[in-house]
Formats: sequence, structure tokens, C-alpha cells
Amino acid sequence: MDLTSRADLPELMDADDLPMADYTQCLSDLAAVNRVTLTHRATIGWLERATKTYPPGTRISVLDLASGQGDLLRAIAAWADRRGLIAELAGVDLNPRSAIAAQAATPPGRTISFHTGDVFAFTPLTPPDFIVTSQFTHHLPDADIIRLLGWMEVTAKRGWHIADLHRHPVPYYGFRLLCRLCGWHRIVRYDGTISIARGFTRADWQRYLASAGVTAEIRWHPLFRYGVSRLK
Repeated sequence: MDLTSRADLPELMDADDLPMADYTQCLSDLAAVNRVTLTHRATIGWLERATKTYPPGTRISVLDLASGQGDLLRAIAAWADRRGLIAELAGVDLNPRSAIAAQAATPPGRTISFHTGDVFAFTPLTPPDFIVTSQFTHHLPDADIIRLLGWMEVTAKRGWHIADLHRHPVPYYGFRLLCRLCGWHRIVRYDGTISIARGFTRADWQRYLASAGVTAEIRWHPLFRYGVSRLK
């Protein structure tokens, strides 16, 4: 696979005819991938920095784009509990099966709202303080990434954060081995390598931000992730 530029190959999980059992198993395995590869550390670390001056009891709202099984929102909920913050959490995902799977994976006592819809057509009733998204932008063509940056800039009241994959040979080839060792679904193994090939370099993000007319911070995180963020 040539990783000098972004791949545009489709991912199997995006197929409309994927059986629900396979879809649910893939979401569960992807949540495991996120835990093992420290996916959510970049987002949680950014929220920690963004709220470092907030006293306990402060109320914040967070919207997660392409929320999948909801594991990022549950991680944010646990972090907010530790910080003593009152978090109003919501997620939106284009696939209607995601909301069902996310609600089923969320403990009954944990209040998180899951919505189905196109991000660009989704208008929150109240603009969220923070908008986050993880592992979503690599699904988009360049033009939509630029459009998303503008949407987040306008919609988030206090700031936004994007976390996604660094396109690099080490994770591309290493992920296949990790999947075999962990016994994850064959679709996760295939889609994961495609996702990395559709990922980004720092130069990609610099180009998108310039095209969107947005100034933001770009940080590299273990394990081969980029965080792109802005605080207002």
C-alpha cells in the first residue's frame, strides 16, 4: 500500500447490508481497539486542559460526532465524574444502528443522548460548549473535512477537538498483527488498515486548516494519532 497520499478505498462496515450481529460485534471490537491503543487519551487530555480552571460543580455540554458505540462519551462521563464536573453528553451518528448499540452498551444510570443523523444537517437544540470527534474524519473526502472544520468552529461555544489516525507504515502493518493477537473481527482487521491508509500527516492538517481559514493546534499523540483542536 502506497501511504504517500490518502487512500480512498471503502470500508466494509459502511455497507448497508452488513448483518446487525456483525455490525454489533465490530463496534464492540472497535471499542476494545480504542482501549488498547489509547485512542481516547488525546480527547480526554484536551478536555482536561480546556477545563483546568473550572471549579467542581461546573456544568459543561459535550457533543461527540460519529459517536459509534458511545465509548468516547462514556470515557468522558467517567472523566467528568473524577473532575467533579456536571457533563451533559450527546452523540450523533449517521448509522441508525449505532444509537441502538450505544444505548445498549451504556449503563442504565448513565444519561447520554444518542442521535441519528448527518453531522452537517444536525442542529443541536443548544450549541454545545465542546464538540469532539474521534476516528471520524478519515471517512471523509478532503472537501468535507474542510467543511467540518468550519462547522465545528461556528457551532462549538468554547472549543472543539478532532482525534484521528496518523498515516504511517508502523501502525498500518502493526495493526494487522495486533488484530490477530487479540482475535478481533476480520472486518475490524481489514477496515482498520484501510482507516490508517485514509489517515493523515501533519501537512494534511495544516493544508485543511489553511483552506478552512481556521487557526488550531496540531498535536501528535501515542499511539500514532493526531489531535487537532481549538479553544475559544
